[in-house]
Amino acid sequence: MKLYTRGGDKGMTSLIGGRVLKTNMKVEAYGTIDELNSFVGLAAAKAESIDETKFIGQQLVEIMHELFDAGSDLAYAHPDHPFKLTEQLVMRLEEWIDEHSEASPELTKFILPGGSELAAALHICRTVCRRAERQAVALAQQEDINEAVLIYLNRLSDYFFAAARRANAVLKIEDVQYIRSADVFKGKKT
Repeated sequence: MKLYTRGGDKGMTSLIGGRVLKTNMKVEAYGTIDELNSFVGLAAAKAESIDETKFIGQQLVEIMHELFDAGSDLAYAHPDHPFKLTEQLVMRLEEWIDEHSEASPELTKFILPGGSELAAALHICRTVCRRAERQAVALAQQEDINEAVLIYLNRLSDYFFAAARRANAVLKIEDVQYIRSADVFKGKKT
């Protein structure tokens, strides 16, 4: 099987059940989810290479499968099929967020991306996730989509923040506090 088909040489691409321009909002949304998934793969490889953070790597691998499902749910030309991503996965993300938050130091100030290399990679995931969410919201304003994708992406950016802080805590590296930040969180476990 050849990797190239020449089918997209004039700016068109295939959805499941139709063809659209590569600039189509649907393609932008699932393309950004694919980009996010690549960054998650990088973060997972970093996490799995350190004994203390392998558990984060395992979570990230599960998330990669779910992001593929989210992209698939957006890749249908017509939304008359069963969706793969469900709100049960959102609840599982919330459990992980709570676990990571409880195991991290109290947060009082804004923090910058960084500390450990793994935390920096997770913050990249967080920001790309937020862009994917914005694109999915814009798509949802134009057509019906699986609303669980919107909720999942919203919660996933929170997960990446919490996992980045947990990675730093486990590796005994402090979060990088924004030096001009006031005490805005009043000691919250965020």
